[in-house]
Amino acid sequence: MEERKDVLILAIESSCDETAAAVVKNGREVLSNVISSQIALHTLYGGVVPEIASRKHIEKINQVIEAALSDAQTALSDIDAIGVTYGPGLVGALLVGVAEAKAIAYAAKKALIGVHHIEGHIAANFIEHPDLEPPFLSLVVSGGHTHLVRVKDYGKFDIIGRTRDDAAGEAFDKVARAIGLGYPGGPKIDKVSGEGDPEAIFFPRAHVEDAPYDFSFSGVKSAVLNYINGCKMKGEEYSRADVAASFQKAVTDVLVANAMYAAEEYGADKFAIAGGVASNSALRRTMSSACAERGVKLYYPSPVYCTDNAAMIGVAAYYEYMAGVRHGWDLNAVPNLKLGERYE
Repeated sequence: MEERKDVLILAIESSCDETAAAVVKNGREVLSNVISSQIALHTLYGGVVPEIASRKHIEKINQVIEAALSDAQTALSDIDAIGVTYGPGLVGALLVGVAEAKAIAYAAKKALIGVHHIEGHIAANFIEHPDLEPPFLSLVVSGGHTHLVRVKDYGKFDIIGRTRDDAAGEAFDKVARAIGLGYPGGPKIDKVSGEGDPEAIFFPRAHVEDAPYDFSFSGVKSAVLNYINGCKMKGEEYSRADVAASFQKAVTDVLVANAMYAAEEYGADKFAIAGGVASNSALRRTMSSACAERGVKLYYPSPVYCTDNAAMIGVAAYYEYMAGVRHGWDLNAVPNLKLGERYE
Protein backbone atom coordinates (compact mmCIF):
# COMPACT_ATOMS: atom_id res chain seq x y z
CA MET A 1 0.00 0.00 0.00
CA GLU A 2 1.39 3.38 -0.98
CA GLU A 3 2.25 5.65 1.92
CA ARG A 4 0.21 8.85 1.98
CA LYS A 5 2.17 12.00 1.21
CA ASP A 6 2.31 14.65 3.91
CA VAL A 7 0.25 17.74 3.12
CA LEU A 8 1.91 21.05 3.98
CA ILE A 9 -0.08 24.28 4.19
CA LEU A 10 1.47 27.75 4.29
CA ALA A 11 -1.08 29.91 6.13
CA ILE A 12 -1.46 33.69 6.34
CA GLU A 13 -3.57 35.66 8.84
CA SER A 14 -3.98 39.46 8.76
CA SER A 15 -7.61 40.10 9.77
CA CYS A 16 -6.90 42.63 12.53
CA ASP A 17 -3.63 43.75 14.14
CA GLU A 18 -1.49 40.59 14.01
CA THR A 19 0.54 39.79 10.91
CA ALA A 20 0.98 36.03 11.08
CA ALA A 21 2.23 33.11 8.99
CA ALA A 22 2.58 29.41 9.76
CA VAL A 23 3.39 26.06 8.21
CA VAL A 24 1.04 23.23 9.22
CA LYS A 25 1.55 19.53 8.42
CA ASN A 26 -1.42 17.18 7.91
CA GLY A 27 -3.80 19.54 9.68
CA ARG A 28 -2.58 18.76 13.20
CA GLU A 29 1.15 19.45 13.43
CA VAL A 30 2.43 23.04 13.57
CA LEU A 31 5.92 23.26 12.09
CA SER A 32 6.13 27.04 12.57
CA ASN A 33 3.93 29.83 13.87
CA VAL A 34 5.22 33.39 13.50
CA ILE A 35 3.23 36.35 14.82
CA SER A 36 4.14 40.02 14.51
CA SER A 37 1.88 41.87 16.94
CA GLN A 38 0.98 45.56 16.69
CA ILE A 39 -0.40 45.87 20.25
CA ALA A 40 2.23 48.41 21.39
CA LEU A 41 1.39 50.62 18.41
CA HIS A 42 -2.40 50.56 18.87
CA THR A 43 -2.18 50.96 22.67
CA LEU A 44 -1.28 54.62 22.02
CA TYR A 45 -4.78 55.09 20.55
CA GLY A 46 -6.71 52.88 23.00
CA GLY A 47 -7.71 50.43 20.26
CA VAL A 48 -6.96 49.22 16.75
CA VAL A 49 -6.66 51.93 14.09
CA PRO A 50 -7.53 50.18 10.80
CA GLU A 51 -5.36 52.33 8.52
CA ILE A 52 -2.28 51.87 10.71
CA ALA A 53 -2.95 48.12 10.93
CA SER A 54 -3.09 47.81 7.11
CA ARG A 55 0.18 49.71 6.64
CA LYS A 56 1.96 47.59 9.25
CA HIS A 57 0.75 44.38 7.58
CA ILE A 58 2.27 45.57 4.29
CA GLU A 59 5.58 46.27 6.06
CA LYS A 60 5.75 42.96 7.91
CA ILE A 61 4.06 40.31 5.79
CA ASN A 62 7.01 39.22 3.63
CA GLN A 63 9.34 38.97 6.63
CA VAL A 64 6.78 36.96 8.61
CA ILE A 65 6.23 34.48 5.75
CA GLU A 66 9.97 34.05 5.20
CA ALA A 67 10.43 33.42 8.93
CA ALA A 68 7.60 30.83 8.95
CA LEU A 69 9.16 28.87 6.05
CA SER A 70 12.61 29.13 7.63
CA ASP A 71 11.43 28.02 11.10
CA ALA A 72 9.64 25.05 9.51
CA GLN A 73 12.80 24.22 7.47
CA THR A 74 10.50 24.09 4.47
CA ALA A 75 10.90 25.48 0.96
CA LEU A 76 7.99 27.03 -0.90
CA SER A 77 8.28 24.19 -3.43
CA ASP A 78 7.37 21.70 -0.65
CA ILE A 79 4.10 23.50 0.13
CA ASP A 80 0.84 22.03 -1.23
CA ALA A 81 -1.49 24.98 -0.70
CA ILE A 82 -1.67 28.55 0.56
CA GLY A 83 -4.39 29.17 3.15
CA VAL A 84 -5.44 32.73 4.00
CA THR A 85 -8.07 34.45 6.13
CA TYR A 86 -10.44 36.29 3.78
CA GLY A 87 -13.05 37.34 6.36
CA PRO A 88 -14.44 38.53 8.63
CA GLY A 89 -12.18 41.35 9.81
CA LEU A 90 -10.92 44.81 8.88
CA VAL A 91 -11.19 45.11 5.10
CA GLY A 92 -7.85 46.86 4.57
CA ALA A 93 -6.02 44.40 6.81
CA LEU A 94 -7.65 41.37 5.14
CA LEU A 95 -6.77 42.66 1.67
CA VAL A 96 -3.05 42.62 2.47
CA GLY A 97 -3.13 38.91 3.38
CA VAL A 98 -5.42 37.94 0.50
CA ALA A 99 -3.30 39.80 -2.09
CA GLU A 100 -0.12 38.21 -0.70
CA ALA A 101 -1.62 34.70 -0.71
CA LYS A 102 -2.89 35.09 -4.29
CA ALA A 103 0.50 36.37 -5.47
CA ILE A 104 2.39 33.46 -3.88
CA ALA A 105 -0.13 30.84 -5.04
CA TYR A 106 -0.06 32.21 -8.61
CA ALA A 107 3.73 32.51 -8.83
CA ALA A 108 4.46 29.15 -7.17
CA LYS A 109 1.52 27.35 -8.88
CA LYS A 110 -0.06 26.29 -5.58
CA ALA A 111 -3.69 25.77 -4.59
CA LEU A 112 -5.34 28.81 -2.96
CA ILE A 113 -7.74 28.32 -0.06
CA GLY A 114 -9.66 31.15 1.60
CA VAL A 115 -10.44 30.47 5.26
CA HIS A 116 -13.15 31.90 7.51
CA HIS A 117 -11.52 33.50 10.57
CA ILE A 118 -13.96 31.95 13.06
CA GLU A 119 -13.51 28.54 11.46
CA GLY A 120 -9.81 29.06 12.18
CA HIS A 121 -10.46 29.80 15.86
CA ILE A 122 -12.49 26.60 16.22
CA ALA A 123 -9.81 24.61 14.35
CA ALA A 124 -7.15 25.82 16.83
CA ASN A 125 -8.47 23.13 19.17
CA PHE A 126 -7.30 20.38 16.77
CA ILE A 127 -3.64 21.36 17.19
CA GLU A 128 -3.10 20.03 20.73
CA HIS A 129 -6.01 17.58 20.99
CA PRO A 130 -5.49 14.65 18.61
CA ASP A 131 -8.61 12.96 20.03
CA LEU A 132 -10.93 15.88 19.17
CA GLU A 133 -13.02 15.22 16.08
CA PRO A 134 -16.45 16.52 15.03
CA PRO A 135 -19.25 16.55 15.93
CA PHE A 136 -18.97 18.83 18.98
CA LEU A 137 -20.21 22.19 20.26
CA SER A 138 -17.97 25.24 20.40
CA LEU A 139 -18.13 28.66 22.03
CA VAL A 140 -16.15 31.27 20.08
CA VAL A 141 -15.40 34.36 22.19
CA SER A 142 -13.20 37.16 20.87
CA GLY A 143 -13.05 40.93 20.43
CA GLY A 144 -15.39 40.83 17.47
CA HIS A 145 -17.39 37.62 17.91
CA THR A 146 -19.42 35.66 20.44
CA HIS A 147 -20.90 32.58 18.78
CA LEU A 148 -22.26 29.24 19.94
CA VAL A 149 -21.58 26.82 17.11
CA ARG A 150 -22.48 23.24 16.29
CA VAL A 151 -19.47 21.75 14.53
CA LYS A 152 -21.15 19.03 12.45
CA ASP A 153 -18.03 18.05 10.53
CA TYR A 154 -14.75 19.60 9.40
CA GLY A 155 -15.79 22.82 7.66
CA LYS A 156 -19.52 22.27 8.35
CA PHE A 157 -21.16 24.52 10.94
CA ASP A 158 -24.47 25.69 12.35
CA ILE A 159 -24.50 28.90 14.39
CA ILE A 160 -27.05 28.27 17.15
CA GLY A 161 -26.35 31.40 19.24
CA ARG A 162 -24.75 34.79 18.71
CA THR A 163 -24.44 38.15 20.43
CA ARG A 164 -27.19 40.67 19.74
CA ASP A 165 -24.90 43.66 20.39
CA ASP A 166 -21.36 43.82 21.82
CA ALA A 167 -19.07 40.80 21.56
CA ALA A 168 -17.69 39.62 24.91
CA GLY A 169 -14.15 40.79 24.07
CA GLU A 170 -15.46 44.19 22.97
CA ALA A 171 -17.22 44.58 26.35
CA PHE A 172 -13.95 43.68 28.12
CA ASP A 173 -12.09 46.36 26.13
CA LYS A 174 -14.70 49.05 26.87
CA VAL A 175 -14.87 48.30 30.59
CA ALA A 176 -11.06 48.16 30.81
CA ARG A 177 -10.90 51.62 29.24
CA ALA A 178 -13.56 52.94 31.65
CA ILE A 179 -11.66 51.79 34.75
CA GLY A 180 -8.35 53.08 33.41
CA LEU A 181 -6.65 49.81 32.52
CA GLY A 182 -6.17 50.63 28.83
CA TYR A 183 -5.85 48.36 25.80
CA PRO A 184 -5.99 45.38 25.31
CA GLY A 185 -8.74 45.00 27.91
CA GLY A 186 -9.20 41.23 28.21
CA PRO A 187 -5.80 40.23 29.67
CA LYS A 188 -5.70 43.34 31.90
CA ILE A 189 -9.15 42.70 33.42
CA ASP A 190 -8.25 39.04 33.93
CA LYS A 191 -5.09 40.05 35.83
CA VAL A 192 -6.68 42.77 38.01
CA SER A 193 -9.69 40.54 38.77
CA GLY A 194 -7.36 38.24 40.69
CA GLU A 195 -7.07 40.96 43.35
CA GLY A 196 -10.81 41.70 43.51
CA ASP A 197 -14.00 40.14 44.89
CA PRO A 198 -16.27 38.81 42.11
CA GLU A 199 -19.25 38.99 44.48
CA ALA A 200 -18.62 42.64 45.53
CA ILE A 201 -21.01 44.24 42.99
CA PHE A 202 -23.91 42.59 41.23
CA PHE A 203 -24.02 43.41 37.53
CA PRO A 204 -26.94 42.17 35.38
CA ARG A 205 -26.89 38.93 33.38
CA ALA A 206 -28.88 39.37 30.17
CA HIS A 207 -30.93 36.53 28.72
CA VAL A 208 -32.54 37.03 25.31
CA GLU A 209 -36.24 36.15 25.20
CA ASP A 210 -37.08 33.29 22.82
CA ALA A 211 -33.37 32.80 21.99
CA PRO A 212 -31.79 30.88 24.88
CA TYR A 213 -28.42 30.53 23.14
CA ASP A 214 -28.02 34.21 22.20
CA PHE A 215 -25.96 36.74 24.16
CA SER A 216 -26.19 40.43 24.99
CA PHE A 217 -23.36 42.30 26.70
CA SER A 218 -24.25 45.98 26.17
CA GLY A 219 -26.38 45.97 29.33
CA VAL A 220 -23.63 44.74 31.64
CA LYS A 221 -21.17 47.18 30.03
CA SER A 222 -23.64 50.07 30.61
CA ALA A 223 -24.21 48.92 34.20
CA VAL A 224 -20.47 49.10 34.89
CA LEU A 225 -20.22 52.58 33.35
CA ASN A 226 -23.27 53.74 35.38
CA TYR A 227 -21.76 52.33 38.58
CA ILE A 228 -18.46 54.18 37.96
CA ASN A 229 -20.25 57.43 37.09
CA GLY A 230 -22.46 57.06 40.19
CA CYS A 231 -19.39 56.72 42.39
CA LYS A 232 -17.77 59.76 40.78
CA MET A 233 -20.90 61.89 41.21
CA LYS A 234 -21.10 61.00 44.91
CA GLY A 235 -17.39 61.56 45.34
CA GLU A 236 -16.92 57.95 46.44
CA GLU A 237 -13.90 55.79 45.77
CA TYR A 238 -14.45 52.43 44.10
CA SER A 239 -12.24 49.38 43.89
CA ARG A 240 -10.99 48.84 40.35
CA ALA A 241 -10.25 45.20 41.16
CA ASP A 242 -13.77 44.59 42.52
CA VAL A 243 -15.39 46.20 39.47
CA ALA A 244 -13.20 44.12 37.13
CA ALA A 245 -13.83 40.87 39.02
CA SER A 246 -17.60 41.45 39.31
CA PHE A 247 -17.90 42.37 35.63
CA GLN A 248 -15.83 39.37 34.57
CA LYS A 249 -18.05 37.08 36.65
CA ALA A 250 -21.23 38.52 35.09
CA VAL A 251 -19.93 37.89 31.56
CA THR A 252 -18.54 34.44 32.40
CA ASP A 253 -21.78 33.34 34.09
CA VAL A 254 -23.79 34.11 30.94
CA LEU A 255 -21.28 32.47 28.58
CA VAL A 256 -21.18 29.29 30.65
CA ALA A 257 -24.94 29.15 31.33
CA ASN A 258 -25.83 29.43 27.62
CA ALA A 259 -23.09 26.99 26.62
CA MET A 260 -24.19 24.36 29.13
CA TYR A 261 -27.87 24.77 28.21
CA ALA A 262 -26.88 24.10 24.57
CA ALA A 263 -24.76 21.10 25.59
CA GLU A 264 -27.74 19.59 27.44
CA GLU A 265 -30.25 20.31 24.68
CA TYR A 266 -28.01 18.88 21.94
CA GLY A 267 -26.74 15.99 24.07
CA ALA A 268 -23.12 17.04 23.46
CA ASP A 269 -20.33 15.12 25.19
CA LYS A 270 -17.54 17.32 23.77
CA PHE A 271 -17.28 21.09 24.07
CA ALA A 272 -14.52 23.39 22.78
CA ILE A 273 -13.90 27.05 23.56
CA ALA A 274 -12.00 29.26 21.13
CA GLY A 275 -10.99 32.87 20.42
CA GLY A 276 -9.03 35.44 22.42
CA VAL A 277 -11.34 35.38 25.45
CA ALA A 278 -10.90 31.56 25.64
CA SER A 279 -7.61 32.27 27.42
CA ASN A 280 -9.46 34.09 30.24
CA SER A 281 -8.69 32.22 33.46
CA ALA A 282 -12.16 32.73 35.02
CA LEU A 283 -13.90 31.43 31.88
CA ARG A 284 -11.65 28.37 31.74
CA ARG A 285 -12.18 27.66 35.45
CA THR A 286 -15.96 28.09 35.40
CA MET A 287 -16.39 26.19 32.14
CA SER A 288 -14.15 23.34 33.37
CA SER A 289 -16.24 22.77 36.52
CA ALA A 290 -19.56 23.13 34.62
CA CYS A 291 -18.45 20.55 32.03
CA ALA A 292 -17.10 18.19 34.71
CA GLU A 293 -20.47 18.27 36.53
CA ARG A 294 -22.24 17.20 33.34
CA GLY A 295 -19.71 14.63 32.14
CA VAL A 296 -18.80 16.77 29.12
CA LYS A 297 -15.16 16.77 27.95
CA LEU A 298 -13.83 20.32 27.61
CA TYR A 299 -11.19 21.37 25.09
CA TYR A 300 -9.37 24.69 24.75
CA PRO A 301 -6.18 25.80 22.99
CA SER A 302 -3.00 27.14 24.59
CA PRO A 303 -3.13 30.96 24.87
CA VAL A 304 -0.88 31.41 21.79
CA TYR A 305 -3.53 29.64 19.69
CA CYS A 306 -6.44 31.56 21.27
CA THR A 307 -5.44 34.98 19.98
CA ASP A 308 -5.15 35.58 16.23
CA ASN A 309 -2.51 33.34 14.67
CA ALA A 310 -1.84 31.64 11.34
CA ALA A 311 -1.44 28.08 12.68
CA MET A 312 -5.21 27.86 13.26
CA ILE A 313 -5.80 29.11 9.69
CA GLY A 314 -3.44 26.42 8.40
CA VAL A 315 -5.39 23.72 10.25
CA ALA A 316 -8.73 24.93 8.86
CA ALA A 317 -7.20 25.27 5.36
CA TYR A 318 -5.97 21.66 5.51
CA TYR A 319 -9.47 20.30 6.08
CA GLU A 320 -10.86 22.54 3.34
CA TYR A 321 -8.07 21.34 1.02
CA MET A 322 -8.84 17.69 1.76
CA ALA A 323 -12.54 18.38 1.06
CA GLY A 324 -11.59 19.68 -2.40
CA VAL A 325 -12.15 23.39 -1.74
CA ARG A 326 -10.11 25.65 -4.04
CA HIS A 327 -10.44 29.38 -4.63
CA GLY A 328 -9.74 31.29 -7.82
CA TRP A 329 -7.83 34.51 -8.44
CA ASP A 330 -11.09 36.41 -7.83
CA LEU A 331 -10.91 35.62 -4.09
CA ASN A 332 -11.59 38.87 -2.25
CA ALA A 333 -11.68 40.15 1.33
CA VAL A 334 -15.18 39.86 2.84
CA PRO A 335 -15.16 41.93 6.06
CA ASN A 336 -18.58 40.74 7.30
CA LEU A 337 -18.35 37.11 6.15
CA LYS A 338 -20.81 34.79 7.93
CA LEU A 339 -19.69 31.42 9.24
CA GLY A 340 -20.76 28.58 6.97
CA GLU A 341 -21.77 31.04 4.23
CA ARG A 342 -19.99 29.00 1.55
CA TYR A 343 -21.97 25.91 2.37
CA GLU A 344 -25.47 27.39 2.09
